[in-house]
Amino acid sequence: MSLDEAVGALGRHLRMLMAVPLLVAAVAIGASYLMPPIYTARTTFLPPQQSGGLAAAALAQLGPLAGLAGNVGGTKSSAEQYVALMQSVTVSDRIVDKFGLLAAYDERLRVDARAELSQRVRFTIGKKDGLISVSADDESAAQAAAMANQYVEELRLLTSALAVTEAQQRRVFFENEWKQSRVRLELAQRELQQTAFDSSALNVEPKATAEAYARLRAEVTAAEIRLRYLRSVLADGANEIKQQQALYDSLRSQLLQAGGRREGVEGSAGYITKYREFKYQETLFELYARQFELARVDEIRDGGLIQVVDVAAVPERKSKPRRAIIAAGAAIVAGLLLAAGVLAQTAWRKRAKGKPSAAAPRP
Repeated sequence: MSLDEAVGALGRHLRMLMAVPLLVAAVAIGASYLMPPIYTARTTFLPPQQSGGLAAAALAQLGPLAGLAGNVGGTKSSAEQYVALMQSVTVSDRIVDKFGLLAAYDERLRVDARAELSQRVRFTIGKKDGLISVSADDESAAQAAAMANQYVEELRLLTSALAVTEAQQRRVFFENEWKQSRVRLELAQRELQQTAFDSSALNVEPKATAEAYARLRAEVTAAEIRLRYLRSVLADGANEIKQQQALYDSLRSQLLQAGGRREGVEGSAGYITKYREFKYQETLFELYARQFELARVDEIRDGGLIQVVDVAAVPERKSKPRRAIIAAGAAIVAGLLLAAGVLAQTAWRKRAKGKPSAAAPRP
């Protein structure tokens, strides 16, 4: 079929091609009134930000023990991470329970209610500003706003229980180390108190020497832990492992010289040995306590602060169904289908006329 023939065929059925789509559009508009109205509420917030400068300053004060927390804050939080938390099963189940969505969505299983909820809630991240928006759809305008705002509250609860930000990770790490160090310090103190004091020990082990020995031993412990960690994540020939091994060997050699005995060999069980152990545990305790307090300050300053920019308000207008779009879409689809039918019918008739008639049978 040529273009002229197609245009002619459509022109001959122009009235039908105009009337039928209009009729379909009218029917679609009428049907849209049978659909329940859907309201959309949206809240926007700024996720917690990282404080790289404060973290670096805090670790710098740690000195040789900085290696203990070398990779505690290695993973920076991102907007995608907070969106993933809000999409988690934990948060979804809390939303389902709080708003009774099993009954609202007429579902018997939680997995089906979560699937329906995921279709009605959308999360977007601003590419330039980094703001996170939560949009919730519901047949009730008030519930749509409440659901959007509840996602922010659930995120606050979840991040308060998880170490998500760099400051939170450092706080958890140093809190655990501080608690363990306190137990070891109390044990060393009790053992020192049970040891008889020898006045001759003052000439052999002055206070300054004992404190220096304790700090050196703490540095050896930190270097050893750091070396074990590097060996677990890097190949044996890596430069980082070689450098850390050299540092550990140097510190260990200094410790052997200062202690007057080899590593791992028990010395005398007298007052000097107990005093050294006590000062060593006291040094670790003070270092961990200082870093724990710094991490807590950083966490309070920026760790779990979710700043809401726009609170979801009760929407005044429905967002769905969009009757104009429904009518236009129905009319276009009907017009295209009808035009295709006209062209197909015209082509079939032309093909039928072009066939030679069968020969009449002889009498």
